[in-house]
This record gives sequence, C-alpha cells and structure tokens, in this order.
Amino acid sequence: MTQVVVSNESGVTCDEQALANLASWLMDQLRLHPECELGITLVDLDRMTGLHEDWMQEPGATDVLSFPIDELRSAPADQEPDEGVLGDIVLCPAFLGPQMEQSGRTLDQELAFLVVHGTLHLIGYDHMDETELIAMFGLQDRLLEQWWMR
Repeated sequence: MTQVVVSNESGVTCDEQALANLASWLMDQLRLHPECELGITLVDLDRMTGLHEDWMQEPGATDVLSFPIDELRSAPADQEPDEGVLGDIVLCPAFLGPQMEQSGRTLDQELAFLVVHGTLHLIGYDHMDETELIAMFGLQDRLLEQWWMR
C-alpha cells in the first residue's frame, strides 16, 4: 500500500484524510508502485515564501511546490512500476484566496486540485510550453473529474 503522509503545519483547517486518500488513488491511477512514498505538507505564507525563494529563486509565496526524490514515472501497461520515494508536495492554503475566488472551488477542492497538479510535476509533467501545458492540464482535469465523480 502507498505510504502517504500529510502534515498540516499551516494553521488552516482542512480535510487532511481526503488529501491522503486522493494521493493514494492518484498513485494507482498513474501506475506508480503500490509501496511508493509521498509526503504532503501544508505550510504558512512565511514558510512557503522561504521555500519558493530558496528553491525556485522567485520572490514571495506560491500555491504549490513539488520536490521529486527518485524521479519515478508512470509505468507502461506492460511493465511493473519502479519502487521508490515519489517525493514531497508543499501546499500553502493561505495563498489560495484569489485562486479559490476565481475557480469557484472550496479550500478542500483547491487543495485537491493542487495535489493532482503537484503529483503530476513529481512524475515529470510540466507546463513550460503550450504542448506540455495542454498535456498536463488535460490529464489533471480528467483525473480530478474522475476523483470527484467516483
């Protein structure tokens, strides 16, 4: 079974178990090893600002950062997934107000969106150009729809 640890250091109340359940479901959907490990940490604005500036060399806070560890990828249908540590996703609930207003999502829905987004980054997806953006956001939207409809 996947090892998902959610740690809420943000001071903001959210459904941490739902985030863990989503992450476990995602790892199955994305054909990752059933025993891979993932950490999800929710932090405050100060902590996210420090991480964003230290790791991305960009000023201020952001909504989500992903830190891959073993650079795992989805396994093709005819292969077994590699074992390892997927990595860490860091979320900043205090940063999400304008995004939630624009998207019409609740805090827990926005955090779910970011867990999917962050997980896709961990397995190598990016959105640096139009082609990558279309592929990543298309998959992200399909996964979220499946999660919310189940």
